[in-house]
Amino acid sequence: MYQATSVTELRQYMQHWKDHGHSSAFIPTMGNLHGGHISLIEKGQSLCDRSICSIFVNPMQFGPNEDWDHYPRTLDRDIAQLEAVGCDLVYLPTASELYPDGLDRISHVQVTDLTDHYEGAHRPGHFTGVATVVLKLFNIVKPDISVFGKKDYQQYRVISKMVEDFNLDVQIIGQETTREDSGLATSSRNQYLDAEQKQKAALIYQLLQQTAQQVDKGERDFTMLRQRALENLDEAGFKTDYFCICNAETLLSATPEDRDLVILVTATLGQTRLLDNIEISLW
Repeated sequence: MYQATSVTELRQYMQHWKDHGHSSAFIPTMGNLHGGHISLIEKGQSLCDRSICSIFVNPMQFGPNEDWDHYPRTLDRDIAQLEAVGCDLVYLPTASELYPDGLDRISHVQVTDLTDHYEGAHRPGHFTGVATVVLKLFNIVKPDISVFGKKDYQQYRVISKMVEDFNLDVQIIGQETTREDSGLATSSRNQYLDAEQKQKAALIYQLLQQTAQQVDKGERDFTMLRQRALENLDEAGFKTDYFCICNAETLLSATPEDRDLVILVTATLGQTRLLDNIEISLW
């Protein structure tokens, strides 16, 4: 597996592959890789000749109460995992490479409408940081496709809208959420759960499934379904930021006429904030 630390170096590899007619799949990450990340790379490999992964802990997407300095950095283990899965290239930029004039003097990308609520409301500025760095990475790598996990569903929709709005020449592929045997969504944050909390955390996906089944059977009192789920999470000891049934494209609160839905939930157990969702198609 090749490693590149500069834009010039990365573009040399990419140009060589383009000259030989190779298609490329790009997976941007912040490292601390797990099975969910690996599934994104494998998806890209199934669609393209070459797979590229970036590892960059992006300071722009961290809020004032989020500790960028203590974000887990496991580069040696990450590289071993990428080599094991057959990734062709890992891009390892520094903050000075991507933000040479600092965070205060770089243009910001704001994706309207989709970033005003849910994670956008609870983490102000987060999606501006995500969209800005992803746009920069797309312009550097120039991949044919990029694969994003649907566990972070709002992020997936934000990136998809940014690509559409700016007419970017990259196809966004959404990859289904990887889950542990209990149903708990695979996440770097799961490492902070003890054994008892991990078992309890599986309730999130169970409630998502139960709510989706009720919607699929014709229940349209979304307020009641939401309140019932919130009560169950509260009784189990979660602190829930939101549990919302939404239009899958706009992420606005669902109406009885909507056919493609997504249920978004974020709840904290102990000190660990867990995020999950489930899609519903009523066609």
